Amino acid sequence: MGLFDRLKKGLTKTRQNFVGRLDEVFKGRKIDDSTIDEFEEILITSDIGMDATMEIIDGLREEVGAGRIKDYEGVKRYLKQEMLRILGLPQPFVLYQERPFVVLTLGVNGVGKTTTIGKLASRLYSEGHSVILAASDTFRAAAIEQLEIWAERSGAQIVKHQSGSDPAAVAFDAVEAAKARGVDVVIVDTAGRLHTKMPLMEELKKIKRVINKAMPGAPHETLLVVDATTGQNALRQAKMFNDAIGVTGIALTKLDGTAKGGIVFAIKKELNIPVRLIGVGEGIDDLRDFIPGEFVDALLGNEGE
Repeated sequence: MGLFDRLKKGLTKTRQNFVGRLDEVFKGRKIDDSTIDEFEEILITSDIGMDATMEIIDGLREEVGAGRIKDYEGVKRYLKQEMLRILGLPQPFVLYQERPFVVLTLGVNGVGKTTTIGKLASRLYSEGHSVILAASDTFRAAAIEQLEIWAERSGAQIVKHQSGSDPAAVAFDAVEAAKARGVDVVIVDTAGRLHTKMPLMEELKKIKRVINKAMPGAPHETLLVVDATTGQNALRQAKMFNDAIGVTGIALTKLDGTAKGGIVFAIKKELNIPVRLIGVGEGIDDLRDFIPGEFVDALLGNEGE
């Protein structure tokens, strides 16, 4: 199965939920206030978000009023064009800057953070880059063990301390090790919650400061991992982490298991944080760059062509 077909398969639930309901509303009916109101409801309940929904609906009313959209085909073409406009140009995950390129990875427990790190490390290694993983989620012994398994599987090195040790110290040591060994990329795992009195966001800010001490200008990417199946909750998490730490990119996991893929639009529209990577399956190569045109084509199927 090709990459686009895998993406299309991964978005099956979202597509069925979204396009199926559009068909029900518009097929054989006039485009009027009543059908546009129903369309608005579909957008909102598909987790596309209030801001993006209002923009799409206001524009549609204008187009219909001016006589430029007269039928369902016109609605589909308009929707595709609006979705592409909201998502903008592709902003995939790329390495820039001097080496080591440091990626600070954030996200609450259970979103697939460690798995995303492992898959990203595997991809970078296969592209010829050397990688160090920093086990800075020191509050869960299982997290360190899981990262070790991924390091072995992906060909990456690992820097770890004892369970319960200072997460920032692990990150610092990993960046120093990468500088000493001439390693290209450091990916830092972090806790999704803490079992201590130290608030999570303060701990993460400290890790970020310490990384910057080890290498001025780093981290070069602050990547937030969110679970697409959580819909609006994913948007709230993104806002919370962005306000506290400053997020430069998002990895959206579990798109293959959700009908809430519309959250991509809400994140871009409401927070203007680019979705860089998406997870569309369990396989090691199912973490892929987010390309808006491909995503919209896969989401709408042959609709909007």
